Amino acid sequence: MIKSNSKVDWFFTKHKNWLEEIETLRTIALASGLTEELKWGCPCYTLNGNNIVLIHVFKEYCAYLFFKGAIMKDPKKLLIQQTENVQAARQIRFTNAKEIVELQTSLKTYIKEAIEIEKKGLKVEFKKTTEFKMPEEFKTKLAGNAALKKAFYALTPGRQRGYLLYFSSAKQTVTRETRIKKYIPQILKGKGVDD
Repeated sequence: MIKSNSKVDWFFTKHKNWLEEIETLRTIALASGLTEELKWGCPCYTLNGNNIVLIHVFKEYCAYLFFKGAIMKDPKKLLIQQTENVQAARQIRFTNAKEIVELQTSLKTYIKEAIEIEKKGLKVEFKKTTEFKMPEEFKTKLAGNAALKKAFYALTPGRQRGYLLYFSSAKQTVTRETRIKKYIPQILKGKGVDD
């Protein structure tokens, strides 16, 4: 078993209401031989610097997040796609320590498979930007503004997807239009939503 990383310990003291559950998840992950690191404020278990599985906590559950879960076999039907826009990662969620203990053998198998996927260099096939829904309001803006259209298509695919996801996530037309108007200057500068 690999030694725990003291830089990660604060995560476990911070989440006292999930302590038994996340300590059990930590023990299982460490037993797999992965290296424990702190990434995005969460315990992340890596192989040669590549992310394999992460422990995270939400209000109603804690979870393992497998970075390449979309290409893992899922014989027990445990893997969950967090939202429809998450392409690669998949979670296994837990609401109590008993569930984790009962699934311990399966969890070790899932981690072992995730390690093998990484060793083989397998990659998740991501959707192309053109496959993402473009809101009508944004289509109209692009059609009526050649500079905006040129600037948008000059952005990296990731930045384009970021805008499309952000604009599309608004349920009301008014909200979509407001978001689009607000971010036109950002797009014209060649920047992404979070830049």
